[in-house]
Amino acid sequence: MSGTLRVLVTNDDGIGSEGLRWLALAAREAGHEVTVAAPAAEASGSSAALTAVEEHGRVVVERRRLPGLDGVAAHSVRAMPGFIALIAAQGAFGAPPDVVLSGINRGPNTGRAVVHSGTVGAAVTAAVNGLPAMAVSVEVGTPMEWAGAAHIALRLLPLLCRTRIAAPVFNVNVPGVPLERIRGLRHAGLAPFGSVRTTVAERGRGFVRMTLSETAPAPEPDTDTHLLARGFATLTVLHPLTAAPAAGLPPLPDIAPGSTG
Repeated sequence: MSGTLRVLVTNDDGIGSEGLRWLALAAREAGHEVTVAAPAAEASGSSAALTAVEEHGRVVVERRRLPGLDGVAAHSVRAMPGFIALIAAQGAFGAPPDVVLSGINRGPNTGRAVVHSGTVGAAVTAAVNGLPAMAVSVEVGTPMEWAGAAHIALRLLPLLCRTRIAAPVFNVNVPGVPLERIRGLRHAGLAPFGSVRTTVAERGRGFVRMTLSETAPAPEPDTDTHLLARGFATLTVLHPLTAAPAAGLPPLPDIAPGSTG
């Protein structure tokens, strides 16, 4: 896969997200055919959910114009990002894309907590449906450094399209600093936890109150949270829905009627 690509850009921060706009701008400026389809409202933490709002049996989709993206078809969809990736692969927004870019998420998506991310969920859903996909996230800062994350995503796009892994998912996390201050790009494993962790802050009769707290940088070297904290952009290749080998399991039980084992 090379040359001009049909690129779907989506996210979980919603159609009005600045990160979405930066990613779409970068893909268009690289000469690709870009379509934007993103949730009408924020859908963070939605994982690969397939929830959508229907009216009279039809999913609600509205055309939008995004600043600086004249001529780019942009769709506000009242659905989760995973659902958007699913229907895009089936031609809901024109010809199915060659690749899906999800992001740029406001805040990192690192560690095993990526299973909950709507940004990553859209990319995983795309891959399950046969499309290479990349989820891109950047640390929160003042100001937000969208440009560096968009630049790195576009540098990685040819690699994503050339990899021999069937329908790969690239999960990319970028420090929230100007591009020239990023120490480099590294392959990274998943840390046990992400950069933030949900914990129970209070529980009582009829309620539970949750809170988000930052986690210490993972002590394990070469993990995404560890490298990101050291100022590196990270690339983690994910393999969605891979069956585990059954060789180490005990024998299966006898399910015949009357069996007791």
